Amino acid sequence: MRWQALPLLAGFAVVALIITARAILAEAQIADRDASREAIEAQQTLSSLLSLAQDAETGQRGYLLTGEKNYLLPYQHAVEALPALLKRVDEMFPVGSDRAQQVAGIKDALARKQAELAETIRLYDTGNTAKALDIVRGGRGKLDMDQIRANIDAIRRIDGANLAARAERMEQIEGWLRIGSFAALLGIFLLGIYTIRQSSRRFREVAAAQDALSAKNAALLNEIDTREKAESQLRQVQKMEAVGQLTGGIAHDFNNMLAVITSAMNLAQRKLARGEHDVQSFVEAAADAAARAANLTARLLAFSRQQPLAPQIVDANRLVTGMSNLLRRTLGHAIEIETVLAGGLWKTHADPNQVENAIINLAVNARDAMDEEGKLTIETANCHLDEAYAAAHPEVKAGQYVMIAVTDTGAGMAADIMAKAFEPFFTTKPATKGTGLGLSQVFGFVKQSGGHVKIYSEPGEGTTIRIYLPRFTGPEEAAPPVKTGGRSDVPATETVLLVEDDARVRASTVAALLELGYTVIEAAGGDEALEKLGQNAAIALMLTDIVMPGMNGRQLAERARKHSPSLKVVFMTGFTRNAVVHNGVLDHDVHFIAKPFTLEQLEAKLRDALA
Repeated sequence: MRWQALPLLAGFAVVALIITARAILAEAQIADRDASREAIEAQQTLSSLLSLAQDAETGQRGYLLTGEKNYLLPYQHAVEALPALLKRVDEMFPVGSDRAQQVAGIKDALARKQAELAETIRLYDTGNTAKALDIVRGGRGKLDMDQIRANIDAIRRIDGANLAARAERMEQIEGWLRIGSFAALLGIFLLGIYTIRQSSRRFREVAAAQDALSAKNAALLNEIDTREKAESQLRQVQKMEAVGQLTGGIAHDFNNMLAVITSAMNLAQRKLARGEHDVQSFVEAAADAAARAANLTARLLAFSRQQPLAPQIVDANRLVTGMSNLLRRTLGHAIEIETVLAGGLWKTHADPNQVENAIINLAVNARDAMDEEGKLTIETANCHLDEAYAAAHPEVKAGQYVMIAVTDTGAGMAADIMAKAFEPFFTTKPATKGTGLGLSQVFGFVKQSGGHVKIYSEPGEGTTIRIYLPRFTGPEEAAPPVKTGGRSDVPATETVLLVEDDARVRASTVAALLELGYTVIEAAGGDEALEKLGQNAAIALMLTDIVMPGMNGRQLAERARKHSPSLKVVFMTGFTRNAVVHNGVLDHDVHFIAKPFTLEQLEAKLRDALA
């Protein structure tokens, strides 16, 4: 193999020598052009110097002959221009150069000439015309001009000799280079013939190997295509299994709650039919099941990002503990879940539903990274991010944080994947398995809450995602008073306008309002409500559904307040998108009650709105 490479190496060496020689020649040519340009500029400068001297002499003679000041203009221009031109001469011909002697002779002669011109003009101006003309006739000025011309001619001869010698050297170099280039080209031609013959032989060998490789590659591509189709079908089946598992878990919980409600109501009806009135336990059981169903609905809305943001003081330990069952149903039994909760954990101020949603998102991502089998660890801790950490992460504010970490035993992530993990719609999952919005939603919520999120991962070592929420240091919020039942001690006397498009919900809400002591006027929609509001000035409060056909609750409230500015409004709904929620947070000073609600919750909300 070493001997086979020698011709190629020799060819490269020859080419390198030619290129090097050409580069040297090019540099020499550039130097020659620069020298020629400098010589031309020097000749032009010296010619300009001689021209100025001649102009000065012409002006002086014209003035001496005529006495007219106008004839002195060439002389005066020369006197003004000569200093700058002499400075340029000094720069072009430094002391020690091969033309320094001639330049010195030019400057001496020019100085004497200038002195003579100035002296004759001065004598003429003072009336000594005859003496001035005698100096001119004396021939001293002519000798100085002849000396200037002689030195300029000497410099031109020196420059010409230098340029001729340089040209001769360049011609010799080019001759040797032509001979060398011809020899090199001949060698390259011979090497080319040898290389072509060798390449033809090797090409035949490669072609044979390529044919064999193509056959194997075609078989491999066919196998890959078959495997990809099988994997796509498997992912679709897994997706449907995940949806079915989540749906089954939700249906299971709702069926349990409905079973309690149905059983309790049936037993209560039978006892009442027999004239027995000890049905309190059945009513309480049904009410408790309904409350748990409402809580599950609220969790589902938070999971689907349809819940308005309502920050509260959050105990992360209690929140994680309360999510255990939901996580197990969501992730499946193949995922082992471990919680490591810190003692003395600080409180944080965030929307608990969104914190739950963030943990669920991270857990689902972890499940997918573990191929739905592995160990998931949820950890809480008190953390302090110092100034050094904040300097390395400009978006982070140094301080105390509550940390919630989710760790999996999955495949891990490379550095380039981690850098893009929080970008919206970025995902390494197939299109049928994820949208890439889960981690970006977590990132946005944490940043809105003034926190920080960080990924720690290595390929093959699993992943840890840590959420840092700011520590809450304010006073604990007092829990609202919980009423145990019955009506308020102060009887309700106000008139309430109830607006609800669902007849059954409207009927039950009317009964609840009457039970609380209110006078009730009901309407099935916005137009009817505005009509009744205009007919009855005693209406103090409007309780309206938000989601209604035609005019929604917010639009109705705005039109109603134009008619009655002092009208109090309470909104109610089981789901709302933007009517009273903006940027994910309930609008300021909006009274809102979520369906379903208890009689006590309704009473408290109306009292609060009317206060």
